[in-house]
Amino acid sequence: MFQSFDNSADSTQSAARVARVRVLMAKAGLDALLVPRADEHQGEYVPPSAERLAWLTGFTGSAGLAVLTLRSGALLVDGRYTVQARRQVDTRLFELPALGRPRLGEWLAEKVGKGAVVGFDPWLHTAAEVSRLEAQLAPKGVKLRPTPRNLVDRAWGTERPEPPRAPIIVQPLKRAGRSPADKIADVQRQLADSGQTALILTLPDSICWLLNIRGSDVAHNPVVLAFAIVPANGRPELFVAPEKVTDEARAHLAGLVRLSPPEALLDRVRALRKAGARVRIDHDSAAWALVGALGPKLAEKGADPCVRLKAAKNAAELAGARAAHERDGVAVVRFLAWLDRGAPKGKVDEIEAVRRLESFRADTNALAEISFDTISGSGPNGAIVHYRVTADTNRRLGKGELFLIDSGGQYPDGTTDITRTVAIGKPSEEMRERFTLVLKGHIAIATARFPKGTRGIDLDPFARRALWERGLDYDHGTGHGVGSYLSVHEGPQSISKSGMVALEPGMICSNEPGYYKEGAYGIRIENLVVVTPPATPDGGDREMMGFETLTLAPIDRRLVARKLLSEAERAWLDAYHARVAAVLAPKLDAETARWLAAACAPI
Repeated sequence: MFQSFDNSADSTQSAARVARVRVLMAKAGLDALLVPRADEHQGEYVPPSAERLAWLTGFTGSAGLAVLTLRSGALLVDGRYTVQARRQVDTRLFELPALGRPRLGEWLAEKVGKGAVVGFDPWLHTAAEVSRLEAQLAPKGVKLRPTPRNLVDRAWGTERPEPPRAPIIVQPLKRAGRSPADKIADVQRQLADSGQTALILTLPDSICWLLNIRGSDVAHNPVVLAFAIVPANGRPELFVAPEKVTDEARAHLAGLVRLSPPEALLDRVRALRKAGARVRIDHDSAAWALVGALGPKLAEKGADPCVRLKAAKNAAELAGARAAHERDGVAVVRFLAWLDRGAPKGKVDEIEAVRRLESFRADTNALAEISFDTISGSGPNGAIVHYRVTADTNRRLGKGELFLIDSGGQYPDGTTDITRTVAIGKPSEEMRERFTLVLKGHIAIATARFPKGTRGIDLDPFARRALWERGLDYDHGTGHGVGSYLSVHEGPQSISKSGMVALEPGMICSNEPGYYKEGAYGIRIENLVVVTPPATPDGGDREMMGFETLTLAPIDRRLVARKLLSEAERAWLDAYHARVAAVLAPKLDAETARWLAAACAPI
């Protein structure tokens, strides 16, 4: 199994751990300490050695920040994690203020007085984040101070896991679509056009894309934890632990990059500073420590160019994505058919569902990893947006309930992410109504046509309108970007209230509106879509882009209130199901193919 069901959240240890950290804070002259869920690369997923927030608080979500004073504490999370945080955290130690991370300064200013000092690890916060917080705290007379060594690590001691040392994997040209030399040349042209000397890369997925390499340093994301400096002229330098460099990787990288250990990075940065080089570094993703070492005059703010370049997939990457989704669709259909046979009899629980789905994906003989911990939520657990089943929370799928399963696979040719909500037995009319409202939003995104320059924020209301009309909504984005055998959550594009980047042909996004009734059930319908090239619709006079749906799996027709769908929406659903059946049926055994035919019958 790629997924564990152990309960890694243990808030029973938090009191003792908080006390140990506070002793170190007092010795360091700190009035408060920031503990983010981050590593030196600012990625969404971190290795066990960087799970400091979970160790201290018990909270295991993929985004959040704790702030600890000598007498109080708080955990700041977004809307995806409010229910989970209440379940996992000892609220006697950490309050859960409903103000979110952007307003951290307000909480701190209220809890510590003028002249207070707030400590932070300079490697675990971006330069932009520190700058914003300094601006909030300065008028209150509160100062930020970088700590020379992470205080949580000191309190964690010898029990802290070792950093990962997984080997580099070469991503072949037939899957990458472009050579590393061509990609490096693109980046260097951007640097030359800007008159910049070099670029510092800190995001592992950017480095892996640039050099056509992959790894397994982080669970579910095939990346190598490394840094890189790309000069405007000459070979880039890759800072990576030597033990990760296999003979195959060394041969692949020969002539492309210079190899150096991570410990050499700061020396190179200081050398750039001494030389007066103009260096681009992304203040939104690079650690404050690197920007500080470079100096404010030379650390030129600029987006990591790889983020935008890798977002628009090339022909080889799109072909791989389509192949991966067909393969994944077969596995998902086999799972749904199995679920339909067993769940109404009371024979399936959340963990067994996860195990079976992973086994069906493994049967493809192409599964490299799952793309995230499967969200397998029955009944009230489905209302927890990022629920992770454990042996302690596992429950059986019950009649009259909804079951939400959000999962994905990492295949060498593509990354998948799909959510289906399934009725176990007979659903209530409320469930069917709200499922159909979510489906209407899903179809609105799938069928959207939009001009060049359209951003995700412009499309996000399409998915919410039917819910808004009934006074309903959901507290997460409608869609995130997805990588090509890389991170399942990839920027810069998103379909959300914060999606400010224009969508471009080749960008892959999720389409996943939802609805969650706390304590009762959750609903989400998710397919991956790719932005199509501009074309002028019949009778139109302007070019428009749209979406091609990549995901292939039936949507539970038992949950559809047909009368709530327009004729066009019914036509979309029938056409989608006809395509699913046509593509997948020939790849299935006879029994599963019969189940699929019924599941894809016209509405």
